[in-house]
Amino acid sequence: MIESNSAKLMHAMTKTIGNKIPFLDLHRQYFMIKSEIQEAIERVMQQSAFSGGAFVEQFEKEFADYCGIPHAVAVNSGTSALHLAMRALGIKDGDEVIIPANTFIATAWGVSHAGAIPVFVDCDAETWNIDAKKIEEKITPKTKAVIGVHLYGQPCDVSALLSISKNHKLHFVEDAAQAHGAKHDGKKAGTFGEMACFSFYPGKNLGAYGEGGAVTTNNEAFAARIKTLRNQGSLVKYYHDEVGYNERMDGIQGAVLSVKLKHLDKWNSRRQQIAKRYREGIVNAAIKMQQPQQDAESVYHLFVITVENREAWMKHLNERNIFPGMHYPLPCHLQKAYSHLGYKKGDFPNAEYLSERCLSLPMYPELTDDEAQQVIEAVNEFKG
Repeated sequence: MIESNSAKLMHAMTKTIGNKIPFLDLHRQYFMIKSEIQEAIERVMQQSAFSGGAFVEQFEKEFADYCGIPHAVAVNSGTSALHLAMRALGIKDGDEVIIPANTFIATAWGVSHAGAIPVFVDCDAETWNIDAKKIEEKITPKTKAVIGVHLYGQPCDVSALLSISKNHKLHFVEDAAQAHGAKHDGKKAGTFGEMACFSFYPGKNLGAYGEGGAVTTNNEAFAARIKTLRNQGSLVKYYHDEVGYNERMDGIQGAVLSVKLKHLDKWNSRRQQIAKRYREGIVNAAIKMQQPQQDAESVYHLFVITVENREAWMKHLNERNIFPGMHYPLPCHLQKAYSHLGYKKGDFPNAEYLSERCLSLPMYPELTDDEAQQVIEAVNEFKG
């Protein structure tokens, strides 16, 4: 267990933030695997394999094996993964793609970058994932795909979304940016859709030391198309089969991710332990938690609660040296970038309720039991 190496962990803590408990502390993780990371980066430097290359290819194979799927194609961000997945599916100008209103904006960017229109759907009031019961009313002749987001590390209602997609002959794509290692019905996220899109942004459960992403798929043709698109539309150097993009993963990120992948299950297990402590220890009736999705195993990328009078809660926690995050304070349909779509406040009440009240408690594998207990006690003592 991560906490058993207490001397190293306490040293890392004193070097960074003292007695403060931040929402996220990446330095602690780096300190625990510093020698592995430095050795991996040195190998990249020695081989000058900086853009794509052997270290990226190795990670692609390892990540595909980890997910239990034939193909993983590494790219430079989760946003690029979503964009290239849309392109590989033939999503184009004027098409519509259904997505949840409460997700990080990159889910919508992937659709927009392909020229298509994101069509938002409200979330379920309990699980906070897309409400499958509200999808069919949004389907039109222009609808080509549904993107299911595994929000905060909890798989969405995969069975329902697969059924809807099949019945209406739509593509189903997973946004698994927060769900590395999460499971639905015993199978890992990233294996259900025609494609799944991952982010390796530094704060993710599996995070790079920079930007990174990947697309997983059972479909060899999709994998080949994304490999071409990510590399200037080219498979043979200086010969370009179509207009492509410069969206390759760099070698250092591939090497770093290969190191971290070996630790991912241990880290996810620790996140689940912390989440269990929070769920059992927090008894303040003023807060609500994300409720489990049926047949899902969350990896708790985030532990989000909802509260009334969020500013007062943040002040209370900050005064106790606890610094929560906020995911996400404005839902996609109310973003200025999508004002032209004509959505208004009140269109998706569950997503809006969540956005106005969300707080993300500290959640990372290196969080100690004592720190988790401090968070629990601070949450329980606030009377508002």
